Amino acid sequence: MRVIASEEISNAVKNLIIGSSVNLPEDTYESLKRALENEISDSGKTVLSQILLNADIAKTEHKPLCQDTGLAVFFIEVGKDVGIKGKNLTDAINEGTRLGYSEGFLRKSTCDPFTRKNIGDNTPAIIHYEFKDGDKIKIMYAAKGGGSENMSRIKMMRPSDGKDGIIEFVEETMRAAGPNPCPPNIIGVGIGGNFERSAILAKKSLFRKLGERNSDKELDEMENIIFRKINDIGTGPMGFGGICTALGVHIIKEPCHIASLPVAVNIECHSHRHSEITI
Repeated sequence: MRVIASEEISNAVKNLIIGSSVNLPEDTYESLKRALENEISDSGKTVLSQILLNADIAKTEHKPLCQDTGLAVFFIEVGKDVGIKGKNLTDAINEGTRLGYSEGFLRKSTCDPFTRKNIGDNTPAIIHYEFKDGDKIKIMYAAKGGGSENMSRIKMMRPSDGKDGIIEFVEETMRAAGPNPCPPNIIGVGIGGNFERSAILAKKSLFRKLGERNSDKELDEMENIIFRKINDIGTGPMGFGGICTALGVHIIKEPCHIASLPVAVNIECHSHRHSEITI
């Protein structure tokens, strides 16, 4: 049994949060550059140029990419041969979240749903656990902004709706979203499981690198169809018109109940702040 100190986990989480807030991941940056090359709208090109300039300034001056520094979302893979010394794993992650948002001087966004009083430290983090073989802990982090999250949707579809119905639902979701989720977007789609599982799958899909093909050929084909349909809507970068409304579409599918077809669409903005570390 390998033992990891909870302080090491908290410190890793803190560094992920601070680093992600100012450094746009390479896959996102390169996707935005390709979008700039492909965009045919002059206004769309201008917006994409400004987005890339913003990323350069954030990295150089070590300032947040966006004023909405998001909720802290984690997907954690825990090896069965790992023990934690000190705080339990959840408390260690939340401590790292407090430190990251405090020491990084990042806006704290968590609040009480009714009074809207700010919690003050951006906790509790949203944490999803998965247990694996091995003696390591993989921490995947995303700063999830409110604008894109608010445009996300879930639907309990009829099994007879099939693939065509799913494609139509995703397209309708993006058409209704318009400029609100700060396009160009990354669209995560979760199919199957049950009501809550489909939403988790949709969010988890956003961690796949942009430009990386889906290993499932059927889902890869669906992603390409949805990608083209979304970019044909014409919303364009930040809603100024154009053909670059989506940077990517990522789908994960799991088995579901014979009477159900749960489908969730989780939208991510162009400030796609995600990072990971294995301890």
